Amino acid sequence: MFPSSILPLLPVHPAMLLVLLPSVGPGTRQETPLVRSATNLLLKSLQVQLGAAIRILKVDEASHPGVVQAFDGRGVPAFVLLRDGAELWRQQGLPEGEPMAALLLSKVADAT
Repeated sequence: MFPSSILPLLPVHPAMLLVLLPSVGPGTRQETPLVRSATNLLLKSLQVQLGAAIRILKVDEASHPGVVQAFDGRGVPAFVLLRDGAELWRQQGLPEGEPMAALLLSKVADAT
């Protein structure tokens, strides 16, 4: 046991940003490899801005159709912000633009 004045710090679970992406493959009109690369760069840049507060997880419709279907209310691409399994916010499209990191971080702070 720890004395009450020396309690161990429990790990804080970061919020999750699920980025729901459309299927890519032969015969689909969705993304080309160039667009997919641009999406990956966009998400890496956003992850740097979010730091450890929000973890980005890409969910591809082809690989995980059940997950996309469970969270998809309006089509893909879309993104859903979660904390401890509870949905904090969602939006259709990709999380792009300079103010997006600040907006996502504010949604997490508001939920605390």
